[in-house]
Amino acid sequence: MSLWVDKYRPKELSKLDYHEEQAGHLKKLVEGGDFPHLLVFGPSGAGKKTRIMCLLRELYGPGVERLRIEHQNFQTPSKKKLEIVSIASNYHLEVNPSDVGIYDRVVIQELIKTVASAQQLDTSGQREFKVVILTEVDKLTKDAQHALRRTMEKYMSTCRLILCANSTSKVIPAIRSRCLGVRVAAPSVEQIVQVLQNVCKKEGLCLPLDLAKRIAEKSNRNLRRALLMCEACKVQQYPFTPQQDISVPDWETFLKETASKIVEEQSPRRLLEVRERIYELLTHCIPPEVIFKGLLKELVSNCDGELKCEVTRLTAYHEHRLNLGSKAIYHIEAFIAAFMAMYKKLIEDSMSAAF
Repeated sequence: MSLWVDKYRPKELSKLDYHEEQAGHLKKLVEGGDFPHLLVFGPSGAGKKTRIMCLLRELYGPGVERLRIEHQNFQTPSKKKLEIVSIASNYHLEVNPSDVGIYDRVVIQELIKTVASAQQLDTSGQREFKVVILTEVDKLTKDAQHALRRTMEKYMSTCRLILCANSTSKVIPAIRSRCLGVRVAAPSVEQIVQVLQNVCKKEGLCLPLDLAKRIAEKSNRNLRRALLMCEACKVQQYPFTPQQDISVPDWETFLKETASKIVEEQSPRRLLEVRERIYELLTHCIPPEVIFKGLLKELVSNCDGELKCEVTRLTAYHEHRLNLGSKAIYHIEAFIAAFMAMYKKLIEDSMSAAF
């Protein structure tokens, strides 16, 4: 039994629920024959991967859905062995090079060279090129991005790249200029409500409009998350009621409690306690960027106007350092320690001013 988010994922561009005009442009792109490198970007849960898979189906037919998991092995110049997991069909390969951290440059150079040099297994695929999908391109190191730029030019005749990113701000201009940018905006609350009601109708369920709106708003316009929340509501209670509780992920509640602990007390003992909680989040695969964002949102709500700007600047500084380093815990803990020092000083100053 599959989740609704997978069960009802559209497989054709003509069956997408929103951004239909953009889907029409992508269809014309495939029919035109001159298929360029693509940079597909937009917020999480907006439907980037769904559109990419629909595009591949238009290019190659249903054969792209026959997927297999492959383990690729590479060796760095310093003789370190790397293994990365990729998903592949006879026509395309999907991989996340940032999984190997600072060695992503080696993966990009070797992987694309291997794919581009191999001939199509199925000549009836009517395309003379294969497609490589690189996810989380905005998390690649600068070295890897420069290597990718050179590789894109070298293997253009036998290989097309589809780059997937949440934001283009961390993608170097040289890559952006070599790709056709496709921005997939987050669906509106009304569009999410429509999708939720369509899915529930297919499942034979009756979803109240008020509940659908509450789920759409609580999901922050993330369609994947909205579908998961809706399915969780169905498991908890059915028939639906307009005012029933919508459960949020445990890690979000845990992160809010962590932020409250930081504000309650600023001491080395509390910092150690918070560090353990951050470790707990990291070991459960919560991305460091999401932890930074969640902490900032909660901490800013406890600060006055002047301190809000300083906390935001501090978060941006440490998040930038995180991208340059390798151990996330160091940078998150450094941010928390700096916030504690700043917040404690503010409280002491305000108390001394009161007397």
